[in-house]
Amino acid sequence: MTFVLILKTVKRGGYTYSTMTLALPRKIFPLLLLGLGALLIAASVYFLGRTSLPQADLSTVPVRVNFPAPELALQDMQGISRSLADYRGQVVLVNLWATWCLPCKKEMPALQSFYNKYKEQSFVVIAINDGDPIADVIEFVKDYQLTFPVWLDPTYIATEQAFKTLTLPSSFVIDRTGTIQLQWVGGISLGALEQYVAPLIAE
Repeated sequence: MTFVLILKTVKRGGYTYSTMTLALPRKIFPLLLLGLGALLIAASVYFLGRTSLPQADLSTVPVRVNFPAPELALQDMQGISRSLADYRGQVVLVNLWATWCLPCKKEMPALQSFYNKYKEQSFVVIAINDGDPIADVIEFVKDYQLTFPVWLDPTYIATEQAFKTLTLPSSFVIDRTGTIQLQWVGGISLGALEQYVAPLIAE
């Protein structure tokens, strides 16, 4: 590789200036650009790795609310009528979901794990299915090994009337007095459940 040093003399306004320029061969510029690009990529990977957020920070954050839980009665998978009023005195997480909903599928293991941990402390998850055929719901419950109550809502009463939402998944946390304290839109991680719901259970 050859470097060329160019010395120029310029006359301007009665003065004489000398300038010196280092000229690089044209073939060196693509190599310099390639090296700079690789350096920027390596730096980006390094800093992204150092600043990546834990899973709990990547999940949706609930909105703190304060309004009475709706009157809602639906049938469970055995055809038995159930009501939210039956769970007064417990902390209830109502989860609205569907079998085709990818975020719903992703959050189910976290809901099941959290339920397993706190069910002996008067906590329950009620998963209300939004309009799927019962055969699909039964298969889903089996595949994900769900043990908390699952209710069927073939006519969308929970989403469209009781909780007034069209977004799945959506979750509502009801305290022991029957007041909704937290409202989630989107998937929930186990870390978020521990951070926001566990304190309500401990009250």
